[in-house]
Amino acid sequence: MAEVEIRSVSKSFGAVEVLKDVNLKINSGEFVVFVGPSGCGKSTLLRMITGLETESAGDLFIGGQRVNDVDPAKRGTAMVFQSYALYPHMTVAENMGFGLKMAGEPKASIRGKVEEAASILRLEQLLDRRPGQLSGGQKQRVAIGRAIVRQPKVFLFDEPLSNLDAELRVQMRAELIDLHRRLGATMIYVTHDQVEAMTLADRIVVMNGGVVQQYGRPLDLYDDPDNRFVAGFIGSPKMNFIDAAVAEAGAEHVTLADVGGSEAKLRIPFRGFDPKVKTVAVGVRPEHVRPGTGGADELPVVVSFAEELGDVTYIHGKLPAGSPLTIRSDGMRHDGSDACRVALDPAGLLLFDADGRRLRENGA
Repeated sequence: MAEVEIRSVSKSFGAVEVLKDVNLKINSGEFVVFVGPSGCGKSTLLRMITGLETESAGDLFIGGQRVNDVDPAKRGTAMVFQSYALYPHMTVAENMGFGLKMAGEPKASIRGKVEEAASILRLEQLLDRRPGQLSGGQKQRVAIGRAIVRQPKVFLFDEPLSNLDAELRVQMRAELIDLHRRLGATMIYVTHDQVEAMTLADRIVVMNGGVVQQYGRPLDLYDDPDNRFVAGFIGSPKMNFIDAAVAEAGAEHVTLADVGGSEAKLRIPFRGFDPKVKTVAVGVRPEHVRPGTGGADELPVVVSFAEELGDVTYIHGKLPAGSPLTIRSDGMRHDGSDACRVALDPAGLLLFDADGRRLRENGA
């Protein structure tokens, strides 16, 4: 195991800067997930850690050693790619041990490491098969086994589950969690799927436009996002955002008007609201939108459609100004109406300024 430290790392391809002054510390034995939309720089950062890309600026450390100029084969990392990249003419055992064979390791040592990895991944009965005889999930386990036999300091995963169907992805997520628990290894995982990030990670790095937006535990990012991008990216269905005008900023509260283009006014507990801020976006997750009971602070919603999933129903609609609103209803089925009124739970509301920055009490 080893910690990974990224200090002021930037990367440019010609005039295009794809990573901008990235600073991260990944503790030994942690499972950290890089998440963000396509093109945000997460895979480039992963490839720089393993040595497949060079830094334009900054330093990389693995286990306390600066590795900028260290050959990829000597960094103590092993990478699992989206593509299984298995040799079709080789058996499972031969695929898993091929890297060790090319490094000149003795046959007995290779066999022992392959058998140990096969036991961890429940591949013992498949060692004599060829890739064409395996399912997608089995092929991915072989690719992971090929990394395990190298006994690396750090495992790197680049969207390894993207080629699997939904059911297999859920199964493989559980297997990766179990693998991390048993190996206790440092693992860095790249995905664009925030559900994967939330279920796998000890900590999540949210990236956008080559910049780290926030780094923290999954539920901290869910409950306490630093900006509108993180708030909207983490969570499924994603957070609702409703435009509103600031009608009054008191010492202990802020009153919002023209909420979503409606006549409703919202009085939200908020200490030290900046009186210079005149418009905000109200962030509210679907579980904090409640059926209305006739209050003056309720919002009218035109219902577009409902997703009835059995234990939960998601009602999708629009507010008067046209902004979308998703409502989560646990155990309650949609009654088929095309309009409703809803109330927002004040305890679940977040405020963002026009630039997407989170507004916090007392400017914190």
